[in-house]
Amino acid sequence: LGLLGLVALSECIVIIPLTKMKTMQDTLPEKHVLKNFLEKYAYRLSQNSTNDPKLPSHPLKNLKDVIYIGNITIGTPPQEFRVLFDTGSSDLWVSSVYCDSPSCSAQIRFNPNASNTFHPSKQPINLVYGVGWMKGVLGYDTVRIGNLVLMNQTFGLSKKEYNGPLKSQPNDGILGLGYPNLAVKGSTPILDNLKKQGIISEPVFAFYLSTLKENGSVVMFGGVDHSYHKGKLNWIPVSQVGFWQIAMERISMNGTVIGCSGGCQAIVDTGTSLLIGPSNVVAKIQKFIDPRLSEEIEFKVPCNVISKLSPVIFTINGIDYPVPTQAYIQKISEDLCINSFQGGTEGLKESETWILGDVFLRLYFSVFDRKNNRV
Repeated sequence: LGLLGLVALSECIVIIPLTKMKTMQDTLPEKHVLKNFLEKYAYRLSQNSTNDPKLPSHPLKNLKDVIYIGNITIGTPPQEFRVLFDTGSSDLWVSSVYCDSPSCSAQIRFNPNASNTFHPSKQPINLVYGVGWMKGVLGYDTVRIGNLVLMNQTFGLSKKEYNGPLKSQPNDGILGLGYPNLAVKGSTPILDNLKKQGIISEPVFAFYLSTLKENGSVVMFGGVDHSYHKGKLNWIPVSQVGFWQIAMERISMNGTVIGCSGGCQAIVDTGTSLLIGPSNVVAKIQKFIDPRLSEEIEFKVPCNVISKLSPVIFTINGIDYPVPTQAYIQKISEDLCINSFQGGTEGLKESETWILGDVFLRLYFSVFDRKNNRV
């Protein structure tokens, strides 16, 4: 992951607006490996991409700091869909007229018979996410993301969907931006086709996610609009290809290590709303936040803890990334507050793994560089 300058507002590049929605390995053996990597690749990404009229950006819509979604079209004539731009998966799929699941009734559904550029496939696609799954079939058609036009792009047409506890969601599908090895066989991820078809010059994309504002969030492809961040970008190498996975050194509060003791792994994921880690570690963090909480993982916390708590510090490559109390403790009503830590990653890896979701990414502008495998 090419990581993370402090965010600042701006208006340039080809940017695609996003709307946010809720979805839900071993550390590098030697510290000098990371140091050498950063020295070698420090400014490889062109700094001249700002104001480049060829740099595509797309607006995203922020739905109550829970999910960010953007509009794309598929087919000829174009059919428009609201999709989650998700760095935690690699496939594009949308609901289709074939789908008879209850959740599909609230979605815009793709009709292949209404597109004269659609090509069918008999290959099935089955995807599992943190809070749901979809089953369907692959197809090929023209996909448009703002000014970007992809010909013969593979995508999934859902036949069955399950959204877990969410009865309906404000999106019609998911656009995955992970590595190709996470995609189903026969499916080519969007980023790979953008580069292969010569639509972007560099396999790079970036996110700016707004806080509390419905508009203003963007995803950009092919480069970086540097007006969206302050200071230089702090690049971090991908530690394992697949997810956008990096090595993290520790999580601390007031100088006390409260998680990732001795180093761990972290996945940078725009498709996850919260900060997710191993359940046993999260339970200890919640007790650290408020000793009155039970041993069970809880979302609810007393609102009076906000004024008493310090920022949680995520240390990555020797740089501290603070998450202030108002970011990880969210006030829902006058007397109801929830914390943004959740358990569940123990099923991902044997070693301690965290998912840095939108609670983190709203604070830090994030760039994903496939060419140099960094964030």
